[in-house]
Formats: sequence, C-alpha cells, structure tokens
Amino acid sequence: MSDKETLEVYAKAAEDYAARFGKVAEGDIDQFSDLKALFELLPDNGLVLDLGCGPGQWAAKIREAGYQVEAMDASLEMAALAKKRFDLNVTVGVFEDLTAEARYDGIWANFSLLHAPRADFPTHLARIHRALRPGGAFHIGMKLGAAEARDGLGRFYSYYGEAELIDLLEAAGFTVIRKRRGNGKGLAGSDDTFVILTAHG
Repeated sequence: MSDKETLEVYAKAAEDYAARFGKVAEGDIDQFSDLKALFELLPDNGLVLDLGCGPGQWAAKIREAGYQVEAMDASLEMAALAKKRFDLNVTVGVFEDLTAEARYDGIWANFSLLHAPRADFPTHLARIHRALRPGGAFHIGMKLGAAEARDGLGRFYSYYGEAELIDLLEAAGFTVIRKRRGNGKGLAGSDDTFVILTAHG
C-alpha cells in the first residue's frame, strides 16, 4: 500500500487509530477464533509475518502465543507506535517489498491488502504464496463489496465479493479452509461487512 493520500490519513490518525483499534479485545471470541485458526496451521515456534501490522496488536498477540514474529507496515507512524507499544521492530515497506522466498510458516494480512489496487492484487497474492514455506498458513481480512473507492477520510479501498476473493486465492495456489463474515465500524465510522479467510499454500 503506497497510496499517498491513504498514508497521509494514517499518519495524521495514527494515535487515534491505535487508541480505538490497536488492542485485541480479550472477550472477542470471533477475533480469537481467527488467531486460533492460524495457530492450528503453524509448527511450534513457527515464523509469522504480520503484513500491514498497523500499531502492532496482532503481531504482539502472535508473539505472546509463542511464535516468532516479523512485522511490516507502509506507515512510518504506525511502525513507531508498534515499537512504542509492544517493542516490535517493524520494517517500513509496501507490499512490493515482500521479496522473501519460502521464509514464513504463516502470514497474517488483517485488513491491509484492501488498500491495494485490484489490478495489483493477484501479484501480491503470488508474492505472499512465494514467501510462505510449502503448506504455510495465510490469514486475510477484507471488506466486502465491488470495485474501488475512497472512504470518507480519503483512504483508497478495493472491495471484493466473497466468492471472487476465494477464486483469487485459489488461483494463487491457496486452499481456503475457513471463512467468517462479520460487521464492524472502522476509523471512518461506516458500518462495513467483512470476510475473514484462513488458507494454506
């Protein structure tokens, strides 16, 4: 994600975003079921990349569960917050900077790839598949819809239908083994329907 306007929004709203969304609610059964679904596919002490880690709450939870964690985000401000809040060393970079091959046991991309243009999405999925070890786990969260648009804050989004998203993952070499739908309000205040998919390479 390298859209200038989107990055500017996150730069200005980093502290507010972290205060509102930068914590995994202990009582949120659905969120923890997403983590559990990923963990069930990982080896002991496996290496996980949080791709688009934001203020670091998910990477911290993955590390807390006993896994090795690396984190990447396009926002310098979010990376600084992740370091401050959870002592995470975050690589500041865009999706194109993921050049690893067969390095990770799992990749967690929780509502980050939705900022990538639709035209680039298959290439990003191929890049993720290549970065995973054979059979590696992949978690992706995306908002449901169609086409591309900017939200009320000016952030760029690409939207997909659930079946369309599954087809794209399968075309990239993934097998989807779990899906969950939900609704939630994000930074812009809109009530959005989303899907969580867990897959393996």
